Amino acid sequence: MKTKLVLLLTSVICLFAQTGMSQDKVVIRFGHFPNITHAQGVVAHALTRQGKGWFEQRLGPNVEIQWFTYNAGPSAMEAMFAGSLDLTYVGQGPALNAHFKSNGEEIRVLAGAANAGAALVVKQGSPIKTAADFRGKKIATPQLGNTQDISCRAWLKAQGFKVTQTGGDVIVLPTNNPDQLALLQNGGVDGVWTVEPWVTRLEREAKARVFLEDKDIITTWLVSSNKFLRGQRDLVKKIVAANAELTDWMQKNTDEAQKLLIAELKEETRTTFDSDAVAQAWKRIKFTTAVPAELITKAVQDGKDAGFLKGNTDTSRLMETL
Repeated sequence: MKTKLVLLLTSVICLFAQTGMSQDKVVIRFGHFPNITHAQGVVAHALTRQGKGWFEQRLGPNVEIQWFTYNAGPSAMEAMFAGSLDLTYVGQGPALNAHFKSNGEEIRVLAGAANAGAALVVKQGSPIKTAADFRGKKIATPQLGNTQDISCRAWLKAQGFKVTQTGGDVIVLPTNNPDQLALLQNGGVDGVWTVEPWVTRLEREAKARVFLEDKDIITTWLVSSNKFLRGQRDLVKKIVAANAELTDWMQKNTDEAQKLLIAELKEETRTTFDSDAVAQAWKRIKFTTAVPAELITKAVQDGKDAGFLKGNTDTSRLMETL
């Protein structure tokens, strides 16, 4: 009888312990795009899929990462505003736009992830030789208001063109990355301003040539909703540290990182990426956690020039120091 009582008490204690653990479990909704410039997110997603989660191993057993993919930045920011996304890798343009749209209340930049890796390409035999030759032409970008779309519009304005969201001297045509190849091949557009690995794909499959490489730009950074940051600050510190560690690991283990990235991109896009093409694309990107102040200033000015940033553009609360 005594033995049965001990066993019963032990079972009850275990049940309460398990219940307590389940109640303390934290689910983190983490976003990224199926792009090589979001390599930290893609690689970490691949490791989660394999049961070897990079972030999970560093955040503890009571943390679950749920991964979400987006085609471009504005969609991810909309999800964050809706409360369905906690953290995401995202381009500079959408993050800035969301930060200012919320009067600096909702979005915080935690760290950098990648710079450069974007370019404006035209067909190999295109008569376009100078910036002036784009007058009357069409340029595809990944999505209205995403980083490459803003860069394209700002650059065109700097060349003296009038560009609106629906027309102007040069028509900017937002088009999903996978659809840009056919458009360039069949003459639906005269150029494409996009980001890796799509730049390399256009070079190889559409015989495109790079007209302009966008090097001085924050292509991807890691951002958090302010609500998640306030509620899980200690956890966010660990996430930032894990992101830095992952960035360093990718640079020291390039071959392994690229294999994980290729496998995950195939899962997410149903497209097979050639290893040589990925290696070529990788060279255009600078993976870094640094966020240079001068590039933030440039990003804000590009957003203004493109017509997406209006009114208050104070960035004093943009970067979060942990």
